[in-house]
Parts: sequence; C-alpha cells; structure tokens
Amino acid sequence: MEKKYPLPPFTLETALEKVQMAENVWNTKDPEKVCLAYTIDTEWRNRTDFINGREEVKAFLKRKWEKELDYKLKKELWGFRENRMAVRFEYEWHDAAGQWYRSYGNENWEFDENGLMRKRFASINDLPIQENDRKFK
Repeated sequence: MEKKYPLPPFTLETALEKVQMAENVWNTKDPEKVCLAYTIDTEWRNRTDFINGREEVKAFLKRKWEKELDYKLKKELWGFRENRMAVRFEYEWHDAAGQWYRSYGNENWEFDENGLMRKRFASINDLPIQENDRKFK
C-alpha cells in the first residue's frame, strides 16, 4: 500500500511539513512526480476544471506547465484538523507572449489514511503583472 508521510491526523508540525512537501514537488513542474501525492481516484476542482483520478491529474498538469512558463509557487498553511487542510498560495508565471502573472488562491485538501490527497478543491485568480514586479525570482 502506498504511503505518503506524514500521515493524518496532522499536528501543526506535520501539517506544515505536508504543505512544504507539496510546494517543493509542485515546483519541480514534473507531472509524473506530482501526481504520486494523490490517490488513484482523487477528485479535484481547479478553477472551472473537474478532474478525476491520477491520470487526469497528470494530463492536466502537463497542459498547465506547457502554458504557465517559469512557474514558481509558494504555499502557506491556513488551518488544519484531523485529515483536512486549508492552504493559501500564490505563484508567478508567464505565457508564451511574455506576459507575467501572479496567481492567488486557496485550496481545501482531504487526505486518506495513507497520507495521499483524496480531494483538492482550488479557487484561483490571476493578476497580470510587469516582470519587474515579480516576487519570486
């Protein structure tokens, strides 16, 4: 059975660790690695996309990082209890035309007993920025 430590129920220390691990793996921009943090039958809502299962996650992330170039993400734990977390995040990226964006959002996460994310619901807004206004370089 796959396990992704730390496992729920979370403490403040393990919740912070889980969020940092998520930030680190997403910043690899490797859909093969990222999708391993999710259950085989994971459920996502990402903006207006409804994604079901690890294979759909992988395909979604591949498309995402083909569009969102030089992606850099920061995550912050907002709250947690038992096997759930609320996370706020922001990331920067640019499109093929060179327009930079800062994307802000919140995620609600639910984990199974093996520490794999079973549900991820993300609300995200994009703000066009100038390259010299970037925070994450």
